[in-house]
Amino acid sequence: MKYLPIIILTSLLSNFAIADESFNRGKEQSVTCSACHGADGNSNNKMYPRLAGQYKNYLIHSLKAYKSGSRQNAIMNGFAAGLSDQDIIDLSTYYSKQKGLNIIPKN
Repeated sequence: MKYLPIIILTSLLSNFAIADESFNRGKEQSVTCSACHGADGNSNNKMYPRLAGQYKNYLIHSLKAYKSGSRQNAIMNGFAAGLSDQDIIDLSTYYSKQKGLNIIPKN
């Protein structure tokens, strides 16, 4: 029992390390995405959605839908087709941890 706190702490720290690896891989892979979605996922072009700060599970679901073809977009279907499941997780991790823009609507 005296080792339980050490075991729990080690487990938690290893989870952070794994998350950091996923984030870093996602950042590397995001270079392709940045052409449309912006360097940090905050696209200035209204044609392309902002990915920064989006829910990770939403991004995963969307990319898998583009990959399978159940969600249609000529550009995204092509890009998503080449992504592995791990790539999808990594990109989703990266973009979900980016700061989204706070836009105040004009009256």
